Amino acid sequence: MTPEQVLRVAVPVLLGIAGAVLLDRLCSARGLLPPGFRVPWRRALAGAVVAGLFALGVFAPLGSLGLSLEPDLTKITTPQLFALHFLMLGTMGAWFLLGWAGVRAQPQPVPVPLPEPIDPGEDFSPLPSPPSPLPPAPPPMTLSRQFAAQFGFRTPDVWREIGLGLALGLGAWVVVLLALMAVGGIVWALGGQDAVPQSPPPMVPFIAGLPVLVRVLISLSAGVVEESFFRGFLQPRIGILLSTAFFALAHLSYGQPFLLVGITLLSLIYSFFVKWRQNIWPAIAAHTLFDGVQLLVVVPSVVRLIQGTGAKTAAFLAGLL
Repeated sequence: MTPEQVLRVAVPVLLGIAGAVLLDRLCSARGLLPPGFRVPWRRALAGAVVAGLFALGVFAPLGSLGLSLEPDLTKITTPQLFALHFLMLGTMGAWFLLGWAGVRAQPQPVPVPLPEPIDPGEDFSPLPSPPSPLPPAPPPMTLSRQFAAQFGFRTPDVWREIGLGLALGLGAWVVVLLALMAVGGIVWALGGQDAVPQSPPPMVPFIAGLPVLVRVLISLSAGVVEESFFRGFLQPRIGILLSTAFFALAHLSYGQPFLLVGITLLSLIYSFFVKWRQNIWPAIAAHTLFDGVQLLVVVPSVVRLIQGTGAKTAAFLAGLL
């Protein structure tokens, strides 16, 4: 390997390790370290798993900056489209199990009630009445309930949150598309035509041309898995800004940095949904809706328009979408 190739591999790996260390430190500072991490090997192994995911799924696109890499879309199989989502689920599962599975709860000190003070004006009673019994300790939380609590799935009414997310997600979709068109128009008017993409990334029309069922599954997978990882797992532990930065970097592989404007806006909107509602269901619904509308309606329509007319405006819109 040439020094440049070594550097392109080393940068994502080192950044992945740094990201895992940062996650661990911020969890510790916020009192969010799982009880299992009192065991050093559990904590180290969880950090290694997270570092690997960060290197492959978040920082790997940085290693290809400046390279004109055209993916061979003919060799991509349907399972490969979900590979990163499987890695995210595996990382969350490993981190959670290392932190909670098989860990005995620390015994809590039982408070001893003090006897009532004696009134000096009354006769001293050598046998005070026994204190009232303490309420029984709540039963330990099951692993499934603990998993739901740790990653933001617990809420009194899931369907209400999903409905709210769909309504808010539709508004977010309109706002982000209008913002992208406005930014793109301003850049274009200022003479920065080269900065505005003239066509969508090759992967986007490729996915938009897949069978409808596959596109639906991709939208559902992106909504559930990406929101669980970036908003349910990372956001409470490293904050909105860092989790949004990681979300944007993970989408840098599209090969068009301009699209990061829309991706960052969406991530911030979903983050505030989660902060407001204190669960990730609205963000899951909004994210799924956005991807579904894009892959099932918008991108296929614009691509057909380009192929049918070759319109420059259509190509500009496709680059933004």
